[in-house]
Amino acid sequence: MEGKKNAMKKENIYLSTIAADAADIAKEYGLGLEIAEYCTAWNMDEEFPQTDAAVLEKLTGIGRCVLHAPFNELFPCAIDKKARALACERYRQAIDIAKGYGATKVVIHGGYNPRIYYPEWYVEQSVLFWKEFLKEDPGVQIVVENVLEDNPDLLLDIIKGVNDPRLKLCLDLGHVNAYSEVPVMDWLVAWAPYISHFHIHNNDGSSDSHNALNSGTIPVKNLLLHADHMCPNATYTLELLQNAQSVHWLKENELL
Repeated sequence: MEGKKNAMKKENIYLSTIAADAADIAKEYGLGLEIAEYCTAWNMDEEFPQTDAAVLEKLTGIGRCVLHAPFNELFPCAIDKKARALACERYRQAIDIAKGYGATKVVIHGGYNPRIYYPEWYVEQSVLFWKEFLKEDPGVQIVVENVLEDNPDLLLDIIKGVNDPRLKLCLDLGHVNAYSEVPVMDWLVAWAPYISHFHIHNNDGSSDSHNALNSGTIPVKNLLLHADHMCPNATYTLELLQNAQSVHWLKENELL
């Protein structure tokens, strides 16, 4: 799996707007953007006019985007129906905003906290939530992202339990490295048939530091070569605090 023929398609690569240079680098290299401004829900409410204007400015000259939904205090796995109702309301709000920008995918956290939920509750309640949520067609693909999950089985069981092509997985490499003892490659192998999106960033395993792709203990080049082979239709977001170095690294390694 070496050589230029294995370069990732630039139309499948996005840059998260958590980085100040995301829009400029995306325009320079012909990449897309993952809109992160609505990770904080109040930007969908009283702060929406200012946030919308800022997002539209970043999207000028960029042909494609995905959107990251809010996650603070939102638990699709909640046992309390009122908590699930809040998550449902916020996700539908984010999806409507995403469609307004032409986004085709929305990233949503699974919401697992091992200090709150038994694993079986997490799976059971999440399946109920997503089956109910998808009774109304969202009009976009939802990709559920791992955060504190310590093994690949939890979200895999949820996706299989819901069994709906509109609900897929987002494999966050950095979260796996920081929060799971299961190697990232094992997650990729287990999840490959259900992965629609990746978040790629690196760290040393001690914290979720969103380092450059070549700064940490994740073998990013090897993983991306395998991912491109195993998940040929997947998209990728560089979820970094600064993009120039890592995009240049992708070019140097013939991955872009």
